[in-house]
Amino acid sequence: MIRLEGIEKRYGSFQAVHPLDLTVNPGEVFGFLGPNGAGKTTTNRIIAGVLPATGGKVYIDGIDMAQNPVECRRRIGFIPDRPFTYEKLTAREFLAFVGGIYGMTSDDIAQKSEQILDANGLLDRADELIEAYSHGMKQRLVLSAAVLHDPPVLIVDEPMVGLDPHGARRIKDLFRQLARSGRTVFLSTHSLDVAQEVCDRVAILYRGKIVALGEVNTLMNSGDKDLEAVFLRITEEEDALHRGEGR
Repeated sequence: MIRLEGIEKRYGSFQAVHPLDLTVNPGEVFGFLGPNGAGKTTTNRIIAGVLPATGGKVYIDGIDMAQNPVECRRRIGFIPDRPFTYEKLTAREFLAFVGGIYGMTSDDIAQKSEQILDANGLLDRADELIEAYSHGMKQRLVLSAAVLHDPPVLIVDEPMVGLDPHGARRIKDLFRQLARSGRTVFLSTHSLDVAQEVCDRVAILYRGKIVALGEVNTLMNSGDKDLEAVFLRITEEEDALHRGEGR
């Protein structure tokens, strides 16, 4: 569903993302992990078609992003690390606006909005202005908008920030539900417990390179009790190697 072939990103002489090759399958929740500055958000934006790559190719559902960006974006729901809403709209109006962008009919928008707002615990506040919403409610609204048009691919950057336990549980359940329906969820997060709970596979990015890839149990060795231990071990090993190379 998502295929990256040699994707890289440079800013002048700085290599933010080194050439990456990666395939993420339909029906998979894929965790994209890494320390701050590893290149996760840059990679997310390249996959979503928001940021052009310096080199390489992105395929979404078999379609080349460079050759047909509009069709690729139709197949993507994207939640950036800093979600944006129109504060003077109600939640229902905001979803109608987003649905219109994707060419949905008014009837489809109304039906889907009702279902999604209810699933995300926002239906009883659907006609209030978004400016009155808490941060967590805005997060859930942006997620609702991202899945409104039934995209086969959902790209999510740090979805759990500011959510209470009930909101976090709804979103984790939604990710698994989307995967069961055959869709792909590409999840970038610092919440390693969330990744361990919901992800089928994970990749660990370090200084723009994938340094580990696989199922959590496969990545664990005899001393690792959970994904956090895996993450710390691998990144500490990479830090040590990097310091050695710098001498």
